[in-house]
Amino acid sequence: MLCLQSCQPVPRGEDLRAPMDVYQEAVCYLESHHVPVVVEAEPDILEEDVFQEEAVSCFLSPLQAESIDFPDTPTLCSPEEMLERRLVVLKGILESEEVYLRELEALLMPMKALRASAGTSQPVLSSRQVQTVFYQVPELRDMHQSFYSGLKDRLSAYCQTHPSPGEEREMNHPGFELIVGDLFLKMVNQIGLYGGFIGNYEEAVEIVRKCTQSDPRFRTLAESMMSNNGADKARTKYTFEALLYKPLDRVTKTTLVLRDLLKTTPVEHKDYVALQETLRLSRSFLSGVNESSHCKREVTLSHGLRRQLMRDSFVVDVSEGDRSLRHLFLYTDLLLCTRFKHATKGKQDQYRFCWYLPLAGLKLRWVADQEPSCDTNLRLHTIRTKMYLLRQQLQQQAKGYRGLHLAARSRKKLEQMELMLLTHSPLYRLELHSPSDKSHTLLFSSLYELEEWREAIHKLTTDNIETVPPDLLTLTSACVKLRMTQQPPLQSSNAVEDKEALCGTLSVAIHSACGLQQPTCVYVCVEVDGYEFYNKQAQTHSSVHSLNPHWDQELCFQVDGAQNLRVLCVGQSDGQDEAVLGKTTLKLESKSLTERWRRRTLQLGQVEVTLSLKYNPHPLEPPSSATQQQPVFCVPIETVAQQEGVLVPHVVRCCVEEVERRGMAEVGIYRISGTTSEISMLKAAFNSNLREAVTRLRSAEVNAVSGVLKLYFRELPEPLIPTELFQSLARMLDIQDMDSRLVSMLSLLQSCPDANRHTFLYLLRHLQRVSERQDINKMSLLNLATVFGPSLLRPPVAGLGHDGPAVDISQEVVVQVQVVFSYLQCNNLPEAQISVPYDTDAEDATTHITNRLCVDAITTSRTRLKLGGKKKGFSTAGATNH
Repeated sequence: MLCLQSCQPVPRGEDLRAPMDVYQEAVCYLESHHVPVVVEAEPDILEEDVFQEEAVSCFLSPLQAESIDFPDTPTLCSPEEMLERRLVVLKGILESEEVYLRELEALLMPMKALRASAGTSQPVLSSRQVQTVFYQVPELRDMHQSFYSGLKDRLSAYCQTHPSPGEEREMNHPGFELIVGDLFLKMVNQIGLYGGFIGNYEEAVEIVRKCTQSDPRFRTLAESMMSNNGADKARTKYTFEALLYKPLDRVTKTTLVLRDLLKTTPVEHKDYVALQETLRLSRSFLSGVNESSHCKREVTLSHGLRRQLMRDSFVVDVSEGDRSLRHLFLYTDLLLCTRFKHATKGKQDQYRFCWYLPLAGLKLRWVADQEPSCDTNLRLHTIRTKMYLLRQQLQQQAKGYRGLHLAARSRKKLEQMELMLLTHSPLYRLELHSPSDKSHTLLFSSLYELEEWREAIHKLTTDNIETVPPDLLTLTSACVKLRMTQQPPLQSSNAVEDKEALCGTLSVAIHSACGLQQPTCVYVCVEVDGYEFYNKQAQTHSSVHSLNPHWDQELCFQVDGAQNLRVLCVGQSDGQDEAVLGKTTLKLESKSLTERWRRRTLQLGQVEVTLSLKYNPHPLEPPSSATQQQPVFCVPIETVAQQEGVLVPHVVRCCVEEVERRGMAEVGIYRISGTTSEISMLKAAFNSNLREAVTRLRSAEVNAVSGVLKLYFRELPEPLIPTELFQSLARMLDIQDMDSRLVSMLSLLQSCPDANRHTFLYLLRHLQRVSERQDINKMSLLNLATVFGPSLLRPPVAGLGHDGPAVDISQEVVVQVQVVFSYLQCNNLPEAQISVPYDTDAEDATTHITNRLCVDAITTSRTRLKLGGKKKGFSTAGATNH
């Protein structure tokens, strides 16, 4: 005797068979095979829908997928009875597959003829239309043909060997020998093919409908497609559109079929864990289809108006300091926040009302939340570490019954850890304020997702909204049917792991941006997806006010399962909130990413951002606790440059930019010191957090900014101009001919390490620009050389490998000042390279830069100095436009 429960209905269009019809067919089928059936009514199934459903495309209803919890295993039946039912279910699946394959063959029958006519002068469909109409259908046919053949062979072999179960009991029952779980798991691992078909479905149907109306030849074909009905040679007539719907109808039933099969499989059976995993993958796939579908759901209001669902997802709601994971629904006239309750056995998923806000007059504001406390960081680190270990276990667990069973447990724990992280890690706050003084705060871990929500809400609030008081009970109850997002966005819930997903180190170098409408302080935010063992987001420092900001800042991510890169450009106007100026998503493909830098230009609305990418695949180390930024003061400049991936350290560039923005007209700039406390505060900020340091730099007194730059050079362990060059440069000061002296000094400069040389050239050009305003700021080249000379050049210390004559203090100062003064008088300094080229390997880049500057600097200096080296004008080609 077989007990059947009526299935939870899956929403359909009016041309589909009702769920009860499918259920009745199953009853008839079982009775025809002499299997007694007892029908149990489902107590919580509603007799009527919450609202009347329109006769619309199937895309206006979600593809039904249950919660991620696995179903309870029936225990009222003996294993022998369950195995008998299981055999009946498997035979029913085989027959269903045979019918489905005939339908796919009927759909593909006209494909060759239509493709051939596309190359003629009077095509029925163009080549592109043929490709669209039959997209993924051959692949689906091949996938199901392979599954059907495998299942048929195993059932045939089993039935020949065991024509009847006999009197065997428990584990000796022959049903335990019938293994099919691997076939179902293999098929579901390819279920992603349906994703492409579903995404293409509406366009394919639209082509069929238009061509049916406009072309009599296609109409004849579309309205009379035939499918053979097996051995009886009868034929069934279909329309083209009806056949196109068959794959969509098929995939929506996958979860229900697998659930029935799992219910008739004893826990002791070798198939049980494999089928359990197959069911999880199937549910996750259908959930993902729901989430990616951009369909619009509607509910009828009492006034006859239509309230349409525009967007929904899981967010973190903050109430009195407590964080809670909530499901947020955006309708055309209101925001509804609900608490999701997983279905218990025999019941539907449910939602509980939390709060709602009308969109009329709603004000939005987003801000970055405060940095989490040390305790919070420690807890988050503990969660990430546990997630990493569980992930390693999943990758190492063996196949087979025991391995799959352990994998299911590990995956469940991983999902729980991800939920905890999803609740406690978000840092971006979206504040909602209504005219009735009601306010709510939502938290997001992704600025990209927050901006999508903000844009969607803002677009609706700008329209003339007629607020209709909602029936909260009806509206909340309808969420189960309306929702487009079935589950929280958990990486561990992905149906199939993409082998192309990135695992290793992804480096992103942000170069510059253009296309700004007005000078603005701008920073770039970069986000990656995948497992959140490590930080998945990083930002550049804020630029100075500019139409064409430059950063040349490298951001590194440790990634596992990354497939997408999100880039946002954020503007910071004085006295105003930050605003996202543009955003985009870049698909990460391991085939196109290598350990060599590749430059890309991305369009973020009206803003263009230039960046470079490189990827180094490798096994990941366990996540470390939140590491502090390495200090930059009192550290060799080569070390700092290597840490930052640049040739001119950010502290130098940021201070120079700020001085050039608002200090060029400051009398005594670089000669007058700022306050010691403010300089110390800025130094500490640069040593711990570059973004915070740049923010403080914007509001600091300009003499404090210049003081930080001088302090940085003064506290270098080794001077910017290496100590071993002191004596050689001192001797070159004796060369009377200025042109010859500069040629020699520039030639000697090529022996400096790259970071030293380019930072020195960058500083010289800046000081030359400062001296151009000496009529206002009173800082001539000699004054600037006097200030910087002792910091940039130092004599060797006696007894530390120095065998030359001792240098007295007066001579030392003269040499320091005159050397810097001589370089400042050079009107044709080589260009300063701020960062290594990002279109080649690092080693090649170093060699390339050294050789080019060595040749160009000497040649240029000799040629131009002979033509007039003492002219006031000089090239600014090497200066950066910040």
